[in-house]
Amino acid sequence: MKRQQKCMKPYLFLIIYNVACLLFHGHEVFAQQKRRPNIIWITCEDLSPFIHVYGEQAVKTPNIDQLAKEGIRFTHMYTTAGVCAPSRSSIITGMYPISIGTQHMRTRTVNAKFASKGIPSYAAVIPAQVKAFPEYLRKIGYYTSNNEKQDYQFEVPVTVWDENGPAATYRNRKQDQPFFSVYNFFITHESQLFNRKDSLSVNPATVRVPPYYKDTPTARHDIARQLSNVQIMDQQVGELIAKLKADGVYENSYIFFYSDHGGSTPWTKREVLERGTHIPFIVRLPEGRRAGTVDERLLSSVNLAPTVLSLAGVNLPDYLQGKPFLEQSEHYQQDYVFAARDRMDELYDRVRSVRDKRFRYVRNFMPEQSSYQDLRYRKSIPMMQELLKLHEEGLLDENQEAWFRVPKAKEELYDVESDPDELHNLVNNPDYVSKLVELRNAMDSWLNEVGDQSVVSEQQMVASWWQGKSHSPTTAEPEIKVSDGGIQLTCATPGASIGYRIVKGGDIKKKRPILTWDMRLVSGAVKEGDLLEVEPAWHVYQGETIKLAPGEKLVVEAMRIGYEPSHATMTL
Repeated sequence: MKRQQKCMKPYLFLIIYNVACLLFHGHEVFAQQKRRPNIIWITCEDLSPFIHVYGEQAVKTPNIDQLAKEGIRFTHMYTTAGVCAPSRSSIITGMYPISIGTQHMRTRTVNAKFASKGIPSYAAVIPAQVKAFPEYLRKIGYYTSNNEKQDYQFEVPVTVWDENGPAATYRNRKQDQPFFSVYNFFITHESQLFNRKDSLSVNPATVRVPPYYKDTPTARHDIARQLSNVQIMDQQVGELIAKLKADGVYENSYIFFYSDHGGSTPWTKREVLERGTHIPFIVRLPEGRRAGTVDERLLSSVNLAPTVLSLAGVNLPDYLQGKPFLEQSEHYQQDYVFAARDRMDELYDRVRSVRDKRFRYVRNFMPEQSSYQDLRYRKSIPMMQELLKLHEEGLLDENQEAWFRVPKAKEELYDVESDPDELHNLVNNPDYVSKLVELRNAMDSWLNEVGDQSVVSEQQMVASWWQGKSHSPTTAEPEIKVSDGGIQLTCATPGASIGYRIVKGGDIKKKRPILTWDMRLVSGAVKEGDLLEVEPAWHVYQGETIKLAPGEKLVVEAMRIGYEPSHATMTL
């Protein structure tokens, strides 16, 4: 027995030593677990994977290529719509546009042509429980900034962003405060195909002209313009990355790069085909983990919101229709991705699309009209003008003329792997009957699961939100309750977010410089170095007791998304 005790002493010492180490370092380990990561989104507009690292040989994108070398390049990321506002509404909420009433492009309408067609001007009244997801980040201590585009089909409450605007940046956060920052680059937007007149940096002779376009000097010029704009955007991305590195936040942040949807040239943007919904998507993990890897999972942009919330450690709301797909969720698999198209500007069409890893199925609810829509905005593009002229003169081949065909097919089925331009409809091919039935059923299941607001007219949808009135509802006025312990706030409107400020007197606005890639620099509305007035952030009210000092003023704003906001004030 004595020999056994003697032999046990070294093991007892090791056990005691390890326990002591755990106790000594326990608080440090716990602190590391509680640290929340920085998350940065670098977004661009109207861009399919026309990036060199995705195989586009005519363009040079060294900065984005380097980001891919240091991160994960996703090959099958798709958006829920082929146009900005519905797509962005999905990204900010984690919900499908058709399920929350944000599916019609441009809900804030001021154009007389819209009004003549009975198209209402409105902010979408999304379900009461649905939030713009950065509000959840702010509730757990994140600093959120957006520079600068929103375009969600609704105004967001003051509780969503600490800063939103051309001067918004994580640099204004508190020391060591985690942040979520969005930087949007405008240069690849459709409008820059006809607004930019500077020289091309891509040779038109080197570009690929898809078979759904006639190969003409005009088409080559506009495609080269598109790719030249991509190269400018890549330079701007490089400028931002240099700032991130200089500020010491590049290595320890999650950095996402993606486009809000695909396309920009005619018959790409607004479509729920491959060329309208397939986007470049790259994620650099902190410290460059998994650098240079390729992820071929089928994913949807509806998953972006839950993924960010998951990375930040937020308990995911039950209503989210997307799922997280990074880190602890890196094995998430998705069988199908879905997209929808409804009104585009002043013209209606209703189309739904589902894609699996190889095939795409499209359902046209309005086959009596062509897929082409005579949209005034798009007709500013030179190649669009030429396409119309060639169509009128009968000079387009079968593939190019398909856009204008009336009636269009009720259903479409494409083998995207062998037919990436989606030219050959396989619906009537008996070899693909089982795939056709599978994707029909997948679409029916999706529509039943999420609900499709377009089963009624847009006017009926808005009337149901507004309860038959001619204007949107107003959020109930926030109530300020004062007791011996302090002040508490409530609002009677379900789903309302409450924000507040404590004003201590004097001018509360600050001036900050705009950032060099702001979209308004492109139009000349502002110039580099201009200072803009920025108001301080609103606090997100979470039931805490508020204390006011003598002379301080409490300013409160409550808002449910889609409703008009309401205000209340109190001075001690």
